[in-house]
Amino acid sequence: MIDFWFELGSNYSYLSVMRIEELARRAGVAIRWQPFLLGPIFASFGWETSPFVLQKEKGAYVWKDMVRQCKKYGLAWKQPTVFPRRAVLPTRVALYAAEKPWIGAFCKAVMLKNFAADDDIDAEESVRAVLDALQLPAAEILREAQSAEQRSQLRAQTEKAKALGIFGAPMFFVKQEMYWGNDRLEDALASLGEA
Repeated sequence: MIDFWFELGSNYSYLSVMRIEELARRAGVAIRWQPFLLGPIFASFGWETSPFVLQKEKGAYVWKDMVRQCKKYGLAWKQPTVFPRRAVLPTRVALYAAEKPWIGAFCKAVMLKNFAADDDIDAEESVRAVLDALQLPAAEILREAQSAEQRSQLRAQTEKAKALGIFGAPMFFVKQEMYWGNDRLEDALASLGEA
């Protein structure tokens, strides 16, 4: 089992969301999807936004790196005109769907909207379009995702991320061992074979 902590507004999470299912399948490893919000984590450090925005040089590097990484993995790429893009509603849906068979397809579709189509992913009509395209009961899922219970669960999920010491995304956990960054996904999966 690998715990996959990711943020739907995170560009490096995009790379992992698009790759993890196939890699985990080949490794015979189950995925526990752990969507959360990075904003409260950054706020706990005293940051108002992503370090890629706060540090101009790091931001410039990241966008060049994303072009290289997407080319390497054969993924579509379009730099978002808004970054980091708010992703509260799709994250609530992802948390609701974390153990459902459509979690991977949903997250991939949201990520493609953000990082390949440069679309707003937080708008209800945007999330509804993703659910409709997956032939899921959008009205029911959106009602559940916006319930007080689901809002509370997302807050608890983000607090759990803080308690685990998560400081960025994507983050992988194999038991208590932490692996940070898309380029550590293969290492995390390989460690399961060493256990």
